[in-house]
Amino acid sequence: MINRVILFIMDSVGIGALPDAKNFGDVGANTLGNIAINEGGINLPNLQRLGLGNIDHIVGVESIESPLGAFGRSLEVSNGKDTTTGHWELAGLHLTEPFKTFPKGFSKDIIDTLENKIGRKILGNKPASGTAILDELGEEHMSTGHPIVYTSADSVLQIAAHEEIIPLEELYEICKIAREIMMGDNAVARIIARPFIGTPGSFTRTHNRRDYSLNPTRDTVLDIVKKEGLDVVAIGKIEDIFNGKGITEAAHTIDNMDGIDKTIEYIQKSSKGIIFTNLVDFDSKYGHRRDSKGYKEALESLDMRVPEILDSMNDDDIIIFTADHGNDPTYKGSDHTREYIPIVIYGNKIKQNVNIGTRKSFADIAATISDIFEIQSTGNGESFKDIIIK
Repeated sequence: MINRVILFIMDSVGIGALPDAKNFGDVGANTLGNIAINEGGINLPNLQRLGLGNIDHIVGVESIESPLGAFGRSLEVSNGKDTTTGHWELAGLHLTEPFKTFPKGFSKDIIDTLENKIGRKILGNKPASGTAILDELGEEHMSTGHPIVYTSADSVLQIAAHEEIIPLEELYEICKIAREIMMGDNAVARIIARPFIGTPGSFTRTHNRRDYSLNPTRDTVLDIVKKEGLDVVAIGKIEDIFNGKGITEAAHTIDNMDGIDKTIEYIQKSSKGIIFTNLVDFDSKYGHRRDSKGYKEALESLDMRVPEILDSMNDDDIIIFTADHGNDPTYKGSDHTREYIPIVIYGNKIKQNVNIGTRKSFADIAATISDIFEIQSTGNGESFKDIIIK
């Protein structure tokens, strides 16, 4: 019997363009594959031993004869390539309508309403890289006290403010007001608080980021697990992505290593249900910034800690290493990429060297979790429990 599933999201670690990638402008994207090519190989021996190299050809992560886990990849059904869409599909929801985006910035009505409600003027109001816009407007923000509003190809409204100019609690309150405004016809998936520190020329975003999401459109596997009296522990930005729905306990993190530390800490506690972890640095620090070398090094740092994660697990635990979308740092632009996600599954109850193939939906993971716990499914996805369980 399996009592706990550790769902471990390597944020943006895609493994090749989806068949419909042309509709998203992402033909040829391959986060893992292109990093390996660009950097002359990548060293992930522990994930390789579990089966990562058996999913697809990755320079330096070749397939092996007898991987210790089950492995495969998955298509995405939902219409999108963003954090919310990916995580919600992993939890059992299909979104046929994409979240609204604002490629030219937000309308005058939206900005006027926000300014009136917060009593401050707004700087920016355009699509931008989160670090580039600080270089452009950070000094003006510090002299005026006007928060910086920007967006991206994702369905987001982001608000940046220096922690010494606008205190964190005020920034969070501004974001809550923006969340109220960006509903209905203007609904975006997330409002993101982006606090930073430093001086002109050396601004640094802090770990005090907060995301204010929409509620999932209906119950996810997290809600179902929680209603069954089981634990749903959210580590990293998971609580924000689901707006707290279906979560029994949450721990925010400051970086990937902190996320791994907290995951191990919760694995070592007594619980039954789901531990749901997101490691966001791959996406936020390296993917969007198109830093292929940094991305490679971050992946190798994770891999070095995989034995520690596995050693902390109980006999009745399983772990699923996967992702939510791609963000190929070798690709044009600075946005997410529409890709397959890798799936690597390990545990004492998991068969070795099992290929689960190409799944038709990320929601197969949610369906499998429901099947493992013998509880109601969301109705989306097909379980692969019978393929992987000894």
